[in-house]
Amino acid sequence: MSTLIHHRVEAAHQGMNPTVICRVRSGWVVLGDVQFLPGYSLLLPDPVVADLNVLTMIQRTNFLQDMAIVGDALLAVTGALRINYEILGNSEAALHAHIFPRYATEPEEKRQKPVWFYDWESARVFDAERDGQLMQEMAEAIQRYQDSEYGSSTR
Repeated sequence: MSTLIHHRVEAAHQGMNPTVICRVRSGWVVLGDVQFLPGYSLLLPDPVVADLNVLTMIQRTNFLQDMAIVGDALLAVTGALRINYEILGNSEAALHAHIFPRYATEPEEKRQKPVWFYDWESARVFDAERDGQLMQEMAEAIQRYQDSEYGSSTR
């Protein structure tokens, strides 16, 4: 099967995926194609697999720990209030995790609902020039958390 996730991971291997923030143990951290919430990121496994349940326990642990480290990095660099994590796989039948920073500045009617209630069609799209500094800060924060003895939280 060839999904968008497969294509994005292959492009990352070739250095042709401009949304790549960094490589982590379990895959690739990328910035979302739309940035309705600044810092919206995804964790793409490498190699691409169908879902979390086909991974070994060690692979699962690595993927979920990497996902949490991305959340820690987002908290550190964006000033987000909290992080929402979602692993769905309904539209793209390949494992990937959505990592959403949530902000106190979001409109009340949106802040208390899942991000899927945002208008994704009119959201600002990824722009390598505009988003480059955030991506660099995230890569550095992810590296710090990976290097820390415990990968502990920012709080």
